[in-house]
Amino acid sequence: MFNLVVLTGRLTADPELKKTNTGISVTSFSIAVNRRYRAGEETQTDFINIVAWRQTAEFITNYFKKGNMIGIEGSIQTRKYVDKNGNNRTVFEVVASNAQFVESKRDSAPSAGGITEDTASFSNADSSDFTEIDSGMDDDLPF
Repeated sequence: MFNLVVLTGRLTADPELKKTNTGISVTSFSIAVNRRYRAGEETQTDFINIVAWRQTAEFITNYFKKGNMIGIEGSIQTRKYVDKNGNNRTVFEVVASNAQFVESKRDSAPSAGGITEDTASFSNADSSDFTEIDSGMDDDLPF
């Protein structure tokens, strides 16, 4: 059995960082995800609820704002509760294990809370940032 979700969408609101009673960081937000469609069909959008914990929650709230495109990797989780009227409810949400930038800095509008030039980005690594190390152990590798 396998439970993996990969989504790309736009945040529908600014994510807010909250803390549990024990001090663990958490954020809940939703993203708008367009469904695939055929030529001549109207675009349909799904609004997917996401929850992120700890460092992932801190990363998202520090670097993403309403309207930013975000990539989410995680798993679907269900939660059951009883609402204020005594009705049983089930919530489906994605628990994010990873979040990524999916648009370039120039595509993101700083005035709308977008990514600025001094923002760290996993996708902006340059090969000159790394140094090749010759360990002399390549002959021992099994592949």
